[in-house]
Amino acid sequence: MLPFLLTFCKKNNIILFSDRGSDIMQKPKGTYDIFGKKADQMLYFRKLAEALMNKYNAKYFETPIFESSELFHRGVGETTDIVSKETYDFKDRGDRNLTLRPEGTAGIVRCFIENKLYAENLPLKAWYFGPMFRYERPQAGRQREFYQFGLEVFGTYDPMMDAEVISILVNLFKLIGLKGIRVNINTLGDKESRENYRTALISYFKPYLNDLCDDCQKRFEKNPLRILDCKVDSGKEIMKNAPKMTDYLNDESREHFDKVKRYLEALDIDYVVNPSIVRGLDYYTHTVFEVEADIEGFGSQNVLGAGGRYNNLVENIGGPSTAGVGFAIGVERLLLALEMENIDISEPSNPEIYVFSVGDEAKIKAASLVNSLRLSGFDVEMDYNGRNLKSNFKNADRLGAKYIIIIGDEEINTKVLTIKDNVTKEEYKVSVDDLLEFLDEKLGVHDEH
Repeated sequence: MLPFLLTFCKKNNIILFSDRGSDIMQKPKGTYDIFGKKADQMLYFRKLAEALMNKYNAKYFETPIFESSELFHRGVGETTDIVSKETYDFKDRGDRNLTLRPEGTAGIVRCFIENKLYAENLPLKAWYFGPMFRYERPQAGRQREFYQFGLEVFGTYDPMMDAEVISILVNLFKLIGLKGIRVNINTLGDKESRENYRTALISYFKPYLNDLCDDCQKRFEKNPLRILDCKVDSGKEIMKNAPKMTDYLNDESREHFDKVKRYLEALDIDYVVNPSIVRGLDYYTHTVFEVEADIEGFGSQNVLGAGGRYNNLVENIGGPSTAGVGFAIGVERLLLALEMENIDISEPSNPEIYVFSVGDEAKIKAASLVNSLRLSGFDVEMDYNGRNLKSNFKNADRLGAKYIIIIGDEEINTKVLTIKDNVTKEEYKVSVDDLLEFLDEKLGVHDEH
């Protein structure tokens, strides 16, 4: 019987057995879909970040997701892991070399130069929020496509700005309820100090070159400071005894760093000077920092935000000599930290009002009413599927609606609506003319009216 059935199905194009799982399109490795609770958290965090940036007179910037590959090679640095290993590079149909942005700073700097924003009133504070792309091993809180929130400040060398930028990160983490916030700072000094330090590192690491990992052996000549940032060799004794940057600072660099520390103290921010912090990007000068939180089980690296000063980056990319300082936060990593601390920052996105109708004519009136309420500033959902009375009440409960408006023939004829409080279950009869006043009283006056 089975062979006959299979032959019959094949001739008549009938699918008897189907493994639909193998046919379903899936997202690329290292990416994820944002919806539901995760979407609520992402939107709430963006709203919180925007509100905080307004307090500091920072303006929102958005740059292209892909840029010329040269921008990141010149800006981020040829010797960084980001450029040498992690960028998504491609050629377009015009044979141009393009790269999906791996971080936000270089694009903001390019925008600053191209639009001659250096001719405007400085300092300029630019914040951004958007997706970045790096080809790295996916893990919890670290994906190949990820969101980054950051701030860049152009046009001031004042060490007070270094401290203010750090304070913004600290204040943000406090606002969302994180505890045990720690600030680690270091200085890389100016060009002269950094060159002296580079010479000292080459001299120190040369006898131990064969003891270093392959990546650090490549970094030895090109950028020995990156050796200090290595995760593979970090626990070795030779790393612990390496020269410290603070021993090679000239007077100007030392004075700048001392002032940063004094300003942090004035802002009541506790900090620790950590000489091992060099950051993974080549463009940093002077102050570099990492802000972490005490999160049990989050791993050895509790850093949630980091950044520093980059006084040469604008000039390196082709603009006029302009001081800069900024930070960036990996949003997914931050949300994972909040989840581990049981901190829920999502705002309910439930409709305030749920409207359903009985009958075709009532449905037309309901559609008109819903449109009017939405334009008046209320969050409204309605029944589109013709549910019965019981199913509509259940649907209103599932949606978390505060009030239910029912429209039927009687409501159309009398122009009096039946409104039910979905919490207290109390019912009201409200005329159409008095509806907005009633809802304002119950739900709060809406500015959009």
